[in-house]
Amino acid sequence: MFWRRKKSFDPLTEPLWVKALLTALALVFVGLFIVAPLSTIFFEAFAKGSSSYFTALKEPDALAAIKLTLLVAAIAVPLNVIFGISAAWCIAKFEFMGKNLLLALISLPFSVSPVISGLIYVLLFGIHSRFGAFLQEHDIQVIFAVPGLVIATIFVTFPFVARELIPLMQEQGTEEEEAALLLGASGFETFRRVTLPNIKWGLLYGVLLCNARAMGEFGAVSVVSGHIRGKTTTIPLHVEILYNEYNFVAAFAVASILTVLALITLVAKSGVEWKYKKEIKEVGVH
Repeated sequence: MFWRRKKSFDPLTEPLWVKALLTALALVFVGLFIVAPLSTIFFEAFAKGSSSYFTALKEPDALAAIKLTLLVAAIAVPLNVIFGISAAWCIAKFEFMGKNLLLALISLPFSVSPVISGLIYVLLFGIHSRFGAFLQEHDIQVIFAVPGLVIATIFVTFPFVARELIPLMQEQGTEEEEAALLLGASGFETFRRVTLPNIKWGLLYGVLLCNARAMGEFGAVSVVSGHIRGKTTTIPLHVEILYNEYNFVAAFAVASILTVLALITLVAKSGVEWKYKKEIKEVGVH
């Protein structure tokens, strides 16, 4: 009996109409779910002219929300960088008991709802919590204050840097670090001159993702902020307040800031990927 050989799938040999159909479907999807919403934000923001747009951005509560968002990101991102590098170094370069548990804990924020994570900190540091009496006695306010926003943001963003660096460091191995140590370099010198240059693009990529999530986080900070206008409202929370007040122009104007930051992050992310691929090709050639 002769068996007919099954034709292997090769996307490069597919008919032209199949390629055109798939491309059209992708473009329609991107247009409906990405381009159209982004265009709507700027259209609504400038619906009453540029003067109304800039007036909404200059409003004191909007400026306070922008400053608070930048402050929270400026604190959370560097701390996540320190944690991410340390965790990735530990997991990729050493073998120890509890390694899989640490990996699972790093990925935990991806599986926990941001609202739940915010509620956890309310239960830990709220007035009626176990630590509430101690905090109130020493005049320390965590919930409904900047510290609570920072803690909640750190929780939801801390996997980004670590998850980018762990596979990268594991792929690179430990040979170069071991050679540097044999040549007399200290641990810090080995990290600064060998490890850090090897992970710089992955680190930058993780920082970009972490920063974008920190500035756009809504669920966790919404729970711990208390929505105190002008004091504990970040940009996403301020947009919600304006929208609920039917101040649509101001809401979309403030939302456009996050949109611009997202576009900048996307461009920077693409630049990092292009630079990294270019460097890999140059290394391969040489």
